[in-house]
Amino acid sequence: MTKKHTRIAVLKGGWSPEREVSLNSGAAAAKALREAGYEVFEIDAGRDMAARLLEAEPDAVFNALHGQWGEDGCVQGLLEVMGLPYTHSGVLASSLAMDKQRAKAVFEDAGIPSPFGRIVSREEAAKGHVMETPYVIKPNAQGSSVGVFIVRKGENRPPAELTSKEWSLGDDVLVEKFIPGRELTVSVMGERALCVTEITTSLAFYDYEAKYAAGGSSHVLPADIPDAVTDRCMDLALRAHHALGCRGLSRADFRYDPGAKDEQVYCLEVNTQPGLTATSLSPEQAGHCGISFSELCAWMVEDASCQR
Repeated sequence: MTKKHTRIAVLKGGWSPEREVSLNSGAAAAKALREAGYEVFEIDAGRDMAARLLEAEPDAVFNALHGQWGEDGCVQGLLEVMGLPYTHSGVLASSLAMDKQRAKAVFEDAGIPSPFGRIVSREEAAKGHVMETPYVIKPNAQGSSVGVFIVRKGENRPPAELTSKEWSLGDDVLVEKFIPGRELTVSVMGERALCVTEITTSLAFYDYEAKYAAGGSSHVLPADIPDAVTDRCMDLALRAHHALGCRGLSRADFRYDPGAKDEQVYCLEVNTQPGLTATSLSPEQAGHCGISFSELCAWMVEDASCQR
């Protein structure tokens, strides 16, 4: 691969609840880029991020930040102002994808099925059921299943954690119809949907611990599902990527209920900066398609641009 960029700054860490995941993603990406022959500068992102980038003078930025500030368009806007090409999606796509309710509106306009949901205050959600059970409560602008609860049939009230003084995940939450069935995911690399993985876990659901703890989940790759469902997931992932205006690498998460009459596939959300840890799904899918982790990271760097 001909290199457009040689000096790469890897942004990692930050101050969102997903800091630890980002540190792991950033360290893995930096190692892979060095193996691919790039000169790499690792930056633990803080409020002095712009000054650190000016000191490093990179040709491009590998954005390995996750969650608020790093994944929601804020850092992307800074990099646009600085004129630094960066990996993953631009300002608008990043902002839309992070705001789950607005992303659902985009999906609806594009004909992409998504579970019914609405925004309420966390105080309202904590007082009593605002939707027929079972349903899901999640922060409207967080990733990695941070702060997600499933309220099941027979439960008298929503979780008390919603009114805890320690809650720091925003005052608005998305209350969404729970879709039973199987957890599926598809990574999109540019204009290519890679493959479908089924995620299983012995925990209550695929939450933060299941995603990142060793042994927290198992990945079936490729997913053992009918060909028609595979094709449907691949098509919807690519359509969601385009509808939001994503670029680079993204990953769409789905629920598939084989017991339902219509066997519908529902898109839950699109992650514009998928994890790059040892348990992460996108590198695993790329590997299944014959793309090494080092090759994937190099492709992302060469795909980097300033594009809102």
